[in-house]
Amino acid sequence: MTSKVPAGFEDLLRRPIVGVLATVTPHGSPDQTPMRFTWDGAHLRMSHTIPRRKFTSLQANPNYSFLITDPDAPSRVLEAQGWLVTVEGDERGSFYSMLNEWYGETENGLPADVDDRVVLLLDATRFIAK
Repeated sequence: MTSKVPAGFEDLLRRPIVGVLATVTPHGSPDQTPMRFTWDGAHLRMSHTIPRRKFTSLQANPNYSFLITDPDAPSRVLEAQGWLVTVEGDERGSFYSMLNEWYGETENGLPADVDDRVVLLLDATRFIAK
């Protein structure tokens, strides 16, 4: 079940803004990480790698919160909440490269950890405009 994005906040999901992904570690500690993302109208997609803490946290507890702050108006904030739906492989780094292009990164080539790259598919079940 996907929630509706509050009116007037849709642009925050369609612009290349870095948001903060919050999860809970397997030990119960909160963990926040800046993340680049795309939005397809129902899911957030993010690039990550299998060995990192964020990936293991989402495997242990798939619930998340993702906070996006408008860089042009910092008091305008959108929070998405939901859970990890699935993980897709990105061994060739296609999604990673697409994110680089979308966010205007000039970095050429793939990262050294491309063999461990995955795409996190996160269902957004609730939005809160702040």
